[in-house]
Order: sequence, then C-alpha cells, then structure tokens
Amino acid sequence: MNLPNYEQAGDLKIGQVGIANLRIRTLDIPALAEEMRQRIARAPVMFSRAAVIIDFSALAQLPSVDVAQQLINALREAGALPIALAYGSSQNNALAEALGLPVVAKFRAQYEQPNAAPATPARAPEPTPAPAAAVGGHEPGLMQTSSVRSGQQLYAQQRDLTVVGMVGAGAEVISDGSIHIYGPLRGRALAGARGLTTARIFCREFHAELVAIAGHYKVADDFPPELTGRAVQVSLQDGELKLQLLD
Repeated sequence: MNLPNYEQAGDLKIGQVGIANLRIRTLDIPALAEEMRQRIARAPVMFSRAAVIIDFSALAQLPSVDVAQQLINALREAGALPIALAYGSSQNNALAEALGLPVVAKFRAQYEQPNAAPATPARAPEPTPAPAAAVGGHEPGLMQTSSVRSGQQLYAQQRDLTVVGMVGAGAEVISDGSIHIYGPLRGRALAGARGLTTARIFCREFHAELVAIAGHYKVADDFPPELTGRAVQVSLQDGELKLQLLD
C-alpha cells in the first residue's frame, strides 16, 4: 500500500544507541502505523522491533489514555516496540503513568529551533553534549584498525571515528563526531549522534544499509544508484542529508 503524497504524520529520528524518537505531528493512527510499516519494510534490520520513544510535544493537546493506547497498539502491530514517552508536562507524565510506560529525558533530535526556550527539566538528566572543539579536536579520535563485522556495534563517544577496514553488512558504527571509513561501508553509519549537525561521513566504497547525521537518516532505497561502490561524503545541509561523490 502506498500512502498519498502528503506531509508525514510523524517524524522518526535515530539516536546514538539505536533508540528511535517518534515525534507525533498528527494523531492519525492508521497513517502513523502505515508509515512505520513502510520504514520497517525498507530497512528491516534497523527498524524491525525497534525500541521507540513516543514524543507528543508537537501536539497542541495530549491524547487521552485510550487514544494513546490505540497508538501504542498500532505501532506494535506495525512491528515497532514503543518503550517510553518523552518527558514533558506533568500531564504528560501522568499519561505515561496511566499507560504503564516510563518517561525519559528529552531526545536530541534537533527538532527545536536554535533560539527555542529551554525545555522543562527532565526526570532523568540528559547527557551533556561534547563541545564542538572536543569532537575531533582536543579529544583524540577512536581508531579501529580491523573490520567491524556483522552484528558488531562500535561507538566513538565525544570524538571522531576512523575505521581502517570494512564495516560489514549488519554492523553499526556510531560517533558523536565524524566517521571516516577507509574500506567498504556495507552496514550502518551514524555520525553526530549527540546532535552535532556539522559531522560528516566519509567512505571509500559505498554500499551502506543506512547513514545518519544528527538523527537525520536515509536508507538504501533512498541512495542514488550511481553512488554504489564509489567514494562518498555524507553531510547535513539545511536539515537535509546530502550524499556526494568524493572522486
């Protein structure tokens, strides 16, 4: 089933440990469930049974407990696993309690405008992002001298990541800074994991399953075919992921 060409009902962004944040833009439950089914169909390794945090902050009014439960059930039937609500008002916290879900610290998905007012304090503290100078600057980068095999995950916290070998299919490399891969990228690469929008991904041979910068992602079906097997640079420009040839 193909959805009509309309603005998406929910924005999905990927965090630094593979947990996704679903910011609900409209309570069109069938549309939200269908969008999730399509995401899973396009990238089953990434999204099938994915842990999802539901964020109602974009809505003018919180849903009732019954409607929120219908949404959770629909997402589960679509193949995702809602695990929590993003924190917000006391009413949001009460909704989470009624649903039997925890409330987690606000997700760094770069939804907010630069001059937005500070958010209400969270129940749990949010990790402090690395200063821009520390990522790939004062803090030495992480060097991986061997390949990252299928099923493995490598995370460079508050620094850049360099992989000398291959990132295999089903493997995942994550960095708070930029990622440099000197072999084939066949798995997933997530740069700027704490919201650094100037982070980039570089690889010598592009066969990726998924690439993401500061939560903005594209999967294999989105990649231009002419990039396959080529040296590629991935950057974030005006909130949109750009893939460009390096050679």
